[in-house]
Amino acid sequence: MAAAARELVLRAGASDMEEEEGPLGGGPDLQEPLQLGVLDITSDEFILDEVDVHIQANLEDELVKEALKTGVDIRHYSKQVELELQQIEQKSIRDYIQESENIASLHNQITACDAVLERMEQMLGAFQSDLSSISSEIRTLQEQSGAMNIRLRNRQAVRGKLGELVDGLVVPTALVTAILEAPVTEPRFLEQLQELDAKAAAVREQEARGTAACADVRGVLDRLRVKAVTKIREFILQKIYSFRKPMTNYQIPQTALLKYRFFYQFLLGNERATAKEIRDEYVETLSKIYLSYYRSYLGRLMKVQYEEVAEKDDLMGVEDTAKKDILELTWARPPSLRSRNTIFTLGTRGSVISPTELEAPILVPHTAQRGEQRYPFEALFRSQHYALLDNSCREYLFICEFFVVSGTAAHDLFHAVMGRTLSMTLKHLESYLADCYDAIAVFLCIHIVLRFRNIATKRDVPALDRYWEQVLALLWPRFELILEMNVQSVRSTDPQRLGGLDTRPHYITRRYAEFSSALVSINQTFPNERTMQLLGQLQVEVENFVLRVAAEFSSRKEQLVFLINNYDMMLGVLMERAADDSKEVEGFQQLLNARTQEFIEELLSPPFGGLVAFVKEAEALIERGQAERLRGEEARVTQLIRGFGSSWKSSVESLSQDVMRSFTNFRNGTSIIQGALTQLIQLYHRFHRVLSQPQLRALPARAELINIHHLMVELKKHKPNF
Repeated sequence: MAAAARELVLRAGASDMEEEEGPLGGGPDLQEPLQLGVLDITSDEFILDEVDVHIQANLEDELVKEALKTGVDIRHYSKQVELELQQIEQKSIRDYIQESENIASLHNQITACDAVLERMEQMLGAFQSDLSSISSEIRTLQEQSGAMNIRLRNRQAVRGKLGELVDGLVVPTALVTAILEAPVTEPRFLEQLQELDAKAAAVREQEARGTAACADVRGVLDRLRVKAVTKIREFILQKIYSFRKPMTNYQIPQTALLKYRFFYQFLLGNERATAKEIRDEYVETLSKIYLSYYRSYLGRLMKVQYEEVAEKDDLMGVEDTAKKDILELTWARPPSLRSRNTIFTLGTRGSVISPTELEAPILVPHTAQRGEQRYPFEALFRSQHYALLDNSCREYLFICEFFVVSGTAAHDLFHAVMGRTLSMTLKHLESYLADCYDAIAVFLCIHIVLRFRNIATKRDVPALDRYWEQVLALLWPRFELILEMNVQSVRSTDPQRLGGLDTRPHYITRRYAEFSSALVSINQTFPNERTMQLLGQLQVEVENFVLRVAAEFSSRKEQLVFLINNYDMMLGVLMERAADDSKEVEGFQQLLNARTQEFIEELLSPPFGGLVAFVKEAEALIERGQAERLRGEEARVTQLIRGFGSSWKSSVESLSQDVMRSFTNFRNGTSIIQGALTQLIQLYHRFHRVLSQPQLRALPARAELINIHHLMVELKKHKPNF
């Protein structure tokens, strides 16, 4: 089959070649032998294996496969295809003949286009040559422009430098006229002075570079500088001397000097000797002014202090008959509040550290004297140190701005001005504290200093930090000494030397309550652990003192009444000023609750002691499982039932009257009565539960028991209302 197919393909190929030669005519060109190359089967290089490959490829063609499958005669099929090709060829020739004119026209158009394109090619070639020459010209111009630009920049740089040099060296007429003729207070003098300063700096810089032209203007600038320095020196010294005039508000010329602070900067840069002279003169003048002012103010301020102040005998443990005791003076003859101080009571003195009072205007002594007004020491201390704080802050800021200093230099210059005043103030405070025994005043002064220190920090004035530390170093030891003296006075107090005993609150505990609440309330605004430790020591001694005095009473009931009255009084005073969760309040609250519970038991013991004893014994037997032993207590139980029913009303009435007589605080007495009645109801309820046991359930006297609810209603009638 493969051999037949190979033969068929060879024949078809030969037929195709013959037909290709036939229709085209036998032209001489077409009669040339075909160059078949590798397909030439007549050549020696033809390889039959390759023919087999081509035959195999043709056999895989779809048309060939279809022809072989249907059994078509290949020769007939080849002739049919050849006929169709001839028909198509003839049709194509007719189409070409019909379109011959169009084809000729197209040929003419193509020829014309070729001519046009040829001319355009010639034009573009000429244009390209022109562009090449233009490009070279542009490059030449660009190079020339760059060179010119460089020369221009160089000339401009030289011109700028030269212009600056000339401007810096040339002295204009306006500058000379202003420096020589204009008053220093005129704006144009200040403007030209700044110009002169800039020119002098420029000349110095150019001289350092070796510029010869500086010699031409050096003489003129030196003469102008000398004239300006002279005028500035006279002006500033005149302002400083004006501080020395009596009744002068030195803050006004200070403010005026700030407007001309450049004058001093000019002196620093051009005449340091004159600048030092002015600074030394300012320091000397202001130092004397501040010292004189504060010495005079302190002297006049101390004249409006309370005439009667605390002395070394005005201690917490001193007997009530002491000459200066504030409480005796209060009870015996009410003093004029304008002419004396308090010792253990804060009162309204704490307002001195309130935000409104702390920065209030300072006291004016002669005005207070005319109005016969008197003040405690802490008010004078606040006024004095607020004036010191305000003036020091203003002075420090003025020094920094006018004299152009900061840091350590500003600190040193400030102390050169204010040092003598601060030393005088410290000596005065040290002298006063040596004889001061008013702990509240000293403690308020401590808190005033702490707050003023914060204000100075907010104003960014650190120059007073050391002074505040020195003041606190004087106040704290004195406060601790006074507190220790009070602690020692309470510790050494002998109750037997205090005279007649009374169950009412003792005056020493009242003093402690007022004093402690004062310190606690002050300390809460600016907590300090050091203060709480000192108060803790004082509290321990007062508690021991109260126990020593209570031991002097013969009966336990009187002891408890005394303890409760004193604890209640101290607690009440503390709660007015201190926080409810403070250590002192919690401590006395626990002591009061314990003693109150003990007193209630002591109060119920006489009228209801038998009932209390039986209930405790019966409950103990029931708990141990020995309830059968209650059968032998029928007579005792009957007596208790009938005794309670007949006497409970009178006993409760007597109990209420006794409580109200014993306690000075009605609210405390009411609380104790309520506690006693509540405990009585609980006791009778427990008694009912004991009688409900099987051993006592059949007791005839149970019918005489008072109903619990009825008892509660009746007891409410005895509840006092205040």
